Amino acid sequence: MDKSVLIAAPRSLRTRRLHLEAPSRRHAQQIADFLNASLPAWSFIAWPRFTRDLAWAERFCTRGLQYVDDGENLIFNVFREDSGTLIGRIDFHSFDFEAPRAEIGYVGDPRQAGQGLMREAVLCTVNMVFGLGFARIEAISDVRNARAIHFALGMGFKQEGVLRHRERDPQRELCDQAMLALLNVDRMKPGRTRA
Repeated sequence: MDKSVLIAAPRSLRTRRLHLEAPSRRHAQQIADFLNASLPAWSFIAWPRFTRDLAWAERFCTRGLQYVDDGENLIFNVFREDSGTLIGRIDFHSFDFEAPRAEIGYVGDPRQAGQGLMREAVLCTVNMVFGLGFARIEAISDVRNARAIHFALGMGFKQEGVLRHRERDPQRELCDQAMLALLNVDRMKPGRTRA
């Protein structure tokens, strides 16, 4: 397995309520609006705190698509099927093709919380990545981010441990992070429902 698997991966996916697409410049205005509205609520995500304008969002989307084209990342912007509203972003990165494993990251619009939309989107992409032949997907979260950990656990991820002083938080303090993982083999055990 190598980057060619990622380069050949689907660029769009659909669920009952959502459509997911690789980054595009046409998403830029919605990306800027989404991040500007959501970032204040993301207290555990160490993204720089500044207002995103259209030019920044266009560069962000162009760079994201380049990562996808180069087989560095799988990135999906998540839209509601009924309204076309952007409700989140999912990316897979830090691939190890020998293992084979990847790390997942996701952010959802807090204004859309409680409807199961991001869960639906994440499970769709996880199924796709396992379908590509990956054996393990990791989710890493600040240990204080109980909501994110609960979200991952609810999708079948298991917490495997704590990585001490792994990154700096938005306040630039070293923070501990929870390591969670979902194995493809665990999803297939008798009596288990597929993620």
